[in-house]
Amino acid sequence: MNIISHRFILKILGLAILMTPVVVEAEIHSTSKEIVVMDPHDLPEQAKLPGNSLFLHSDDAGSTYLFVEQQQGARLSVFDVTDPARIKMVSTTALNVSGAFDFIRPLDGRAELVRFRDGKGVAVLDLHKPSKPALHMVDALADLGLTQPLGESGFLAVNEPYDYVRATPRDFQVVDISIPSDPKLLATVKQVKHRVVNEDTGTTFLLGSDGLTVVRRLSVEYDYKVRQMQMQGN
Repeated sequence: MNIISHRFILKILGLAILMTPVVVEAEIHSTSKEIVVMDPHDLPEQAKLPGNSLFLHSDDAGSTYLFVEQQQGARLSVFDVTDPARIKMVSTTALNVSGAFDFIRPLDGRAELVRFRDGKGVAVLDLHKPSKPALHMVDALADLGLTQPLGESGFLAVNEPYDYVRATPRDFQVVDISIPSDPKLLATVKQVKHRVVNEDTGTTFLLGSDGLTVVRRLSVEYDYKVRQMQMQGN
């Protein structure tokens, strides 16, 4: 066995130990230990604040960030969610804007198109430094409606009225069917307006009235980490 193979096996063994479920009192685990629900109290303090919108962004270094708009657009909080088991607060930025907004689409992988709900135009969120995002207003049409992408690095703005459709808050329930004959309700997340899923790690982020809730799938997390280590070993 060569040194590289030996080191890779050690990494896998170490990962298996790390991925072994450790029951934390505040977290909620399914019977099979496959699903873990982390409510706002299990996350950094800023996650307890209700939010207006959210989106995920991955950079070239392999890190994934969750951006959460809070306080009607006055604050933008950034969380490092690369490892769903160890979500970290990265930064919180005060924004001088007219009101709440929504994240529309990525632009060139280094920015995000933003639309204000009050019809006062659009902006670009600069993500060259994800830990220090910067919002820049766009000199757009006074009555800007639909936007159409021009690849990833531009968009067409159409002069037409824009009617914001308010998200309807709904309660979400997480149900455990590890034992099909005895399904269990793990958690109810109140008044969820926005949801985003990281397909790579199988993590679901729910933005509700009590803040941010994270639903994890440990087998998907494990498979993702194994693939990442295999890529690093090649």
